[in-house]
Amino acid sequence: MKIDDIRENLGQFWGSVSEGWDRMRHSAAGALTRFRPGEQTQLPERHEIDDPLHFPAQSWAMLGGDVFEDEQRLVVRLEAPGMRKEDFSIEVRDTTLQVRGEKRFERESSEGRWRVLQCAYGSFQRSVPLPAAVRGEEARASYRDGVLRIDLPKIEPGRPSGVNISVD
Repeated sequence: MKIDDIRENLGQFWGSVSEGWDRMRHSAAGALTRFRPGEQTQLPERHEIDDPLHFPAQSWAMLGGDVFEDEQRLVVRLEAPGMRKEDFSIEVRDTTLQVRGEKRFERESSEGRWRVLQCAYGSFQRSVPLPAAVRGEEARASYRDGVLRIDLPKIEPGRPSGVNISVD
């Protein structure tokens, strides 16, 4: 193999990694959510945790989500495992869906130590931009298998909008 071939292959590899990282960073930016532990969170005391990387005041987690649109509605799904439906507060503000909640820590029933504590606990807020105006007062939410689903009827039914732009 020639040095030029190695350079070209390395350049392609680096470009692929760089593009993948940029796409992941851009896509995940909205899903990255800060959790702020409070009195209700019930985290173990610091002396009960061996994990040197655990900083409860700096808990972050991905609350991945999907937004689906058809002619009649928007459907927002957020992955929020380890919670109960009572733990959520949902509000529509203009063109944004605000989801607030608190994920509480559940203690084990036996004595022992926490070796690794990577899950995020505490209160959080996640904002989801809505691509169409909705009737928030008619929205319905459900929570099952760790997924929060919010159905939002559109104010003006119609196909998802898209615009084709010609190049001159």
